[in-house]
Amino acid sequence: MAIDGLIILDNTGRPIIQSGFRSTSPSYPLLHVDAFNNALPKSHRTGDIDPVIYVPPYNVADSPSACCHVECGDMRILCPVSGDVDPLFAFAFLQTFIDILREYFGALSAATLKDNFDVVYQLLEETLDSGGHPLTTSPNALRDIVLPPSLLSKLLNVAGANINSTINSGSGLGAAGGPFSSPIPWRKAGLRYNSNEIYFDMVEELKAIVNKHGTTLTSSVWGKIETNAKLSGTPDCLLTFTNPHVITDCAFHPCVRLQRWKRDSSMSFVPPDGHFTLAEYRFTPSSTATTARFMSAGAPTAALAAKENIPIPFLLKPTVELTETGGTFEFKLTSRMPSQAMESVVAEMYLGEGAGGVKCVASRGDGGGNVGRRGQDGSSSGSNTGSWAFDAKKMVVRWEIPVAPPSSVWLLRGSFTSSNSGARPAHALQVRFAVSSYTFSALKVDQLKVTGEVYKPYKGVRGRATANVEWRW
Repeated sequence: MAIDGLIILDNTGRPIIQSGFRSTSPSYPLLHVDAFNNALPKSHRTGDIDPVIYVPPYNVADSPSACCHVECGDMRILCPVSGDVDPLFAFAFLQTFIDILREYFGALSAATLKDNFDVVYQLLEETLDSGGHPLTTSPNALRDIVLPPSLLSKLLNVAGANINSTINSGSGLGAAGGPFSSPIPWRKAGLRYNSNEIYFDMVEELKAIVNKHGTTLTSSVWGKIETNAKLSGTPDCLLTFTNPHVITDCAFHPCVRLQRWKRDSSMSFVPPDGHFTLAEYRFTPSSTATTARFMSAGAPTAALAAKENIPIPFLLKPTVELTETGGTFEFKLTSRMPSQAMESVVAEMYLGEGAGGVKCVASRGDGGGNVGRRGQDGSSSGSNTGSWAFDAKKMVVRWEIPVAPPSSVWLLRGSFTSSNSGARPAHALQVRFAVSSYTFSALKVDQLKVTGEVYKPYKGVRGRATANVEWRW
């Protein structure tokens, strides 16, 4: 199983850089660029494009192929595949390559990649071999082969100094002995830190769909343990949890010993240096889950929902009335969080083509609010009432609440007009928010033991939850 190559396009659809392709036809990558650029204007929104586009052959003797693509900042990365290749294999490599680019450059943009063309090209050559198979994808190993961009490296390159060969030879620079000198592929040899620290961030995301009656149709929580290790030498870590039974469907970093996890649900590993994802998992509540505190009393499906779905930590009551020339709406959002506050709450609704003349009132509870009457681009804000805005390009009304304390109530009333005959807004709101120092699974770290080194590292653990809920009306 192999992929044919990678193509990076800017926001105008022009190629920035591409890898070497297995196909002998020079027109093969151009066919996929044209196929994507032709599919782009046919969709109303960029998110409506099929992630896998069929590409017909250029000649009768050739076979058809497919173009897998993902959006990355103001760019689009294409991955042509042909033959018997699973598209999920291409998407997995695309995500891995994007993570590598972010590790090297931070925020990604077309301008950043153009300024560091040589580094990007080296990464393409090192991560994908001539046969279309992923080669070196570990950031720690890549840093020994491809030097991250810096002012020093640019000055040495201009002066004609080959700093990569100096590092690879192990003389003067580098951790120890050049690339692949460490017996552990994901960890450099000879690492030294003045203060030894390791941090664990447990990040969980709730994705759910709620129907117009307030019943949760589907909900799931996916989490990951983001780790930042700054440890000297080669430490052997053992991470244990007080309630490991709450996580299922785990996917681990290659450093985790699977047999130890199967035996006693503890993670034994020699960590890579720097940032990495230790594990990804899914949270499945049991019938006695404490998260059932969010369920409404007396609900007929409360017991079943508590077993199968993660309860939604807020309640939304939408009221929408449509006419031939527009409509009115009222949304009432109530927080169900027991103690933590919901942060950066954003609710969006698509009003349909031809929408305009949006007027809204944002308020908290049953009190007054701020009134905005500025047509299509109108907005209103208040320190205690939230704010709203209308995007005339996307035809989306956006309601923002900076901080929603526990059990607080928020209201948004408004109206809009439509130039088309019969308003056709989306029958759903997309609600997103975050909660600091909180996880839906209540997963807790018991202790961290480090062997193989004489020091005792500082351990930091924190949680963060995010949510993306589609609430239909």
